[in-house]
Amino acid sequence: MSTKTRITTTSAPAPAHTFSQGVRKGGFVQVSGQGPVDPVTNEYLFPGDVAAQTTRTLENVKAIVEASGATFDDVVMLRVYLTKREDFSIMNDAYGEFVGAHTPSGVLPSRTTVFTGLPREEMLVEIDGIAIVAD
Repeated sequence: MSTKTRITTTSAPAPAHTFSQGVRKGGFVQVSGQGPVDPVTNEYLFPGDVAAQTTRTLENVKAIVEASGATFDDVVMLRVYLTKREDFSIMNDAYGEFVGAHTPSGVLPSRTTVFTGLPREEMLVEIDGIAIVAD
């Protein structure tokens, strides 16, 4: 039976006290929802710029995935939460550029996009993910 372990990295924002940045059990890696936060200052970045927020958020997801021992190419699912439907195409372009550049296998992760409210007003996007890596 494999042990459940917390994933921690200073290359992504520190999590709130009620959850981990990510959790790995066996080859399964779950990354908690990330936002456009600078991991050094913990400041929310790029107010009003959904493309830049999407890229920063994906950089945070990638850092946590890599801290688990996986690579971004091991990501099988990403969930994107947007605050505004009209931001979809801008987010999608930034997302496609980032994911394409970091998925050398060419097999892009599955994705769901949901329109919802987010915990902070300055957040236009939040992304979580799942990676599977050999144990």
